[in-house]
Amino acid sequence: MENYKWHKVLDNPASLPEGRVQSVTAGHRTFCLTHHEGKFGCLDNKCPHQGGPLGEGSIENGVLRCPWHGWDYDPLTGKAPGFDDGVDTFPVEIREDGIYIGIPVEKPHPRTVSDLMVETMVNWGVNTVFGMVGHSNLGFADAMRRMEEKGKLQYIGIRHEGAAAFAASAYGKLTGRPAACFAIAGPGSTNMFTGLWDAKVDRAPILALTGQVATQVVGTGNFQEVDLVRAFSTVAEFNHRVLTTSKHAELMSLAVKHALLKRDVSHLTFPDEIQTQAIDADLPAQTPEGRITPMQISPPQDTFTKALEMLRAAQRPVIIVGHGARFNMPAIIELAERLRCPVLTTFKGKGLVPDHHPLGCGVLGRSGTPIASWFMNEADLLCVFGASFSNHTGITPKKPTIQVDFDPLALSKFHKIDAAVWGEISVTVQLFLEQMDTLQAIDQTEEIAKRWAIWREEKQRRLQDDRQHGLSSIAVFEAMNKTVPKNAIITVDVGNNAYSFGRYFECSEQSILMSGYLGSIGFAFPAAMGAWAAAPERPIVAVAGDGGFVQYLGEITTAVKYKMPIKLILLNNSELGKISKEQRAGEFSVWQTKLHNPNFAEFANNCSALGIRVEQVGDLEAAMQQAFAHDGPAIVEIITDVSLI
Repeated sequence: MENYKWHKVLDNPASLPEGRVQSVTAGHRTFCLTHHEGKFGCLDNKCPHQGGPLGEGSIENGVLRCPWHGWDYDPLTGKAPGFDDGVDTFPVEIREDGIYIGIPVEKPHPRTVSDLMVETMVNWGVNTVFGMVGHSNLGFADAMRRMEEKGKLQYIGIRHEGAAAFAASAYGKLTGRPAACFAIAGPGSTNMFTGLWDAKVDRAPILALTGQVATQVVGTGNFQEVDLVRAFSTVAEFNHRVLTTSKHAELMSLAVKHALLKRDVSHLTFPDEIQTQAIDADLPAQTPEGRITPMQISPPQDTFTKALEMLRAAQRPVIIVGHGARFNMPAIIELAERLRCPVLTTFKGKGLVPDHHPLGCGVLGRSGTPIASWFMNEADLLCVFGASFSNHTGITPKKPTIQVDFDPLALSKFHKIDAAVWGEISVTVQLFLEQMDTLQAIDQTEEIAKRWAIWREEKQRRLQDDRQHGLSSIAVFEAMNKTVPKNAIITVDVGNNAYSFGRYFECSEQSILMSGYLGSIGFAFPAAMGAWAAAPERPIVAVAGDGGFVQYLGEITTAVKYKMPIKLILLNNSELGKISKEQRAGEFSVWQTKLHNPNFAEFANNCSALGIRVEQVGDLEAAMQQAFAHDGPAIVEIITDVSLI
């Protein structure tokens, strides 16, 4: 039996009694081990009719019955009594240390469509995947496993596909590069929709990879069959089913290229049989070399000249930066320092300029500071970089405005703009710096410092508020101001916790991620997983309310499994407080917003994370310091007053 390899499958023969069967694994195959009439046998585990696992069947009246549809086989010979079919058998040896089976030596793995597409994906820089392995994506998953074994791909298995999409969205927001989310056909894929829409509306590149049932049953109502190309048509900018005749490396290249250049969602779905389709072993994977253009677009001269003249003439200009400016801040801050003018941020842009910078004024709008509002009102010119003018932000259309954006559709999107400058932000700002020779702007630095002093005095007064119903949000974020590492990445959920974070937390060098335009509850913790995958060397902090965290509660076990040192600051007020507030504002009765919660700290400890529960304001800083010092995931659960926001 020189073409066979022996594998030990059972330590003790006595563990498989007479008349019993069980499934055993050797190499990459599963077999049915039988004990019948004092002998041990080994059969192929797959019934030839529908692939039923014979090792899960039972011996009845001397025959092994398939558990799926009752077909019978001889437990030792594999023959089907009364028929000419059956299953293959394999040699068995009982040795001193257990039972061994002999199986044919495995042939080298044939290169597949999945191998080629995963190699191409990695060549294009997509080397992080969040997902769940299942029956309709196993071929593609196996290709990713091989790439992971080579050290070229990081795969993180999550507990819910929605968390995979949020994590990949956060990865794209932080880095500007796509990560992938991965799911099975049907419900696994549809679970990713919310996170994909989050990435889409916030212009984050993302790649969705989905399994699909076999091509021949697509459209027949087969188990877990959903037409995923049609289903994803509303969310995906690039959206294709992989076919036998597809140019597979080119298809993956185009998917990643669209995600990068469009800053949007790309989706590929893989029918089951395509995933393991063998291909030429020498067929090369593609790379981005010569396939992608630099994006340093210079603005048209006429609109740039108009904007430059407006900057030269302004006496009290204000710079407003949104999330779209996140990779261009050194040049923008240099421009602000030349103008000696305030820098405000949108909520999504929080932290892009440190609050302790002499020109930083915090967030503008509903989640903002009175400092930002003051300078908006006093300005005679708004210079806006990478912001969308949403109602939440509150950028007034009544002031003369310059808007700079790489996307021409974002320019003048909601109202007329005086100087709408289409160009890459860093290039445009550099041109401003080079040509802004004469200025009328006054130095507003001293006035900024005065407004900060007024606001900080007000915050100290609010810290004294106590209704004996829990801690105030301002106390939570004041403690975070003192304890959060300066280089942390902070992911923020939606709700009152987010409003208070925008208003009270003072950023230094932290990066802030949130579900911006979509405003999806549950974002914070999955996003923290994405941030950790993108930048494991930086501290990762999630801020969430009880309503948001519960939506992806199970992902704390993912953080434990992968040793993600995520620190969750959890504001627990047992209520959907923002919704209660909106019901009152709309003159509705407050209804169905109360929550029944577990002890989240105890839950964290049960999951092998660190859980700390805080009910006294004097314990806040120590609890946070303990969490940040902990080598692993931690939850600081803080009992808060829903009205002190």
